[in-house]
Amino acid sequence: MLKLGIVDFDTSHVVAFSQRLNKKGVDADQFVDGAQVILGCPGTSKMSPERIPGFTKTLSEELGVKLVNKPEELIGKIDGVMIESVDGSVHLERVKPFLEAGVPMWLDKPFACSVRDAEAIINLAAKKNVPLFTGSSLRYALEVAEVVANRAEYGAPIAVDVYGVQGKNPHNPGWFNYGIHAVEMLLTLLGPGHTEIKYVAGEHGEHACSAWKNKAVGSVTLTAKGDSPFGFTYIGEKKTKAARVNTAFIYRELLKQIVTFFQTKKAPVPIEESLEIVRFIEGVNKAGAV
Repeated sequence: MLKLGIVDFDTSHVVAFSQRLNKKGVDADQFVDGAQVILGCPGTSKMSPERIPGFTKTLSEELGVKLVNKPEELIGKIDGVMIESVDGSVHLERVKPFLEAGVPMWLDKPFACSVRDAEAIINLAAKKNVPLFTGSSLRYALEVAEVVANRAEYGAPIAVDVYGVQGKNPHNPGWFNYGIHAVEMLLTLLGPGHTEIKYVAGEHGEHACSAWKNKAVGSVTLTAKGDSPFGFTYIGEKKTKAARVNTAFIYRELLKQIVTFFQTKKAPVPIEESLEIVRFIEGVNKAGAV
């Protein structure tokens, strides 16, 4: 059983992930085998400090997670660390002590809020030869995974359109906050290779699109009103699929990948693709989203 630690309790992910790994507080069909969260550092937050006390209470009193005062106190006591800071701008600072110590790392979204920070994290991980994995749970939505698993049936993509939630916050500027979920779905379905980005905005929504180097077209629409769904249309050479994403099992499916990553020390997503997601969002922000 792998022993994991969590850093920064300013996101609901710390509770959701610990429930599924520690098999408490959720239905059995959400359980994930192979690892437990044993230690956590509540940390600090400029983005959602009001969330830390409640999540700290839940983790320590209901989910069996023991607390430490400083992130560095986890080192030497865990097999892997999960950096959960909801504020992507602090990720470079948060990862440094663990990468320096050689601790395998899951880094929650957003990977970083700039290409510069993302590249710095990648370079430090490579220098220290530390396994690194990052991403959005929407990548592992069952509907998205079905298309990826049956690519031969659908054929190569001609066009992919993804829609999602706008949800902005100045600490994760532009599309780095909630927009990253939709962008991650787009890159999962299309793969890397976007070119110049076009951007338009209305009163309650935004849209960005790009041609891909494989001649496909990809686009993302984010809305600020309505019932806040996620979904996509995949137009392949052989078959088309339009689907609204069911988010009921996205944390479970992501955690399966995280546990396998910590077991094998091999990330299921190439870090270059994660970097391209940051590049895409930075391009959208420069085109007008910020």
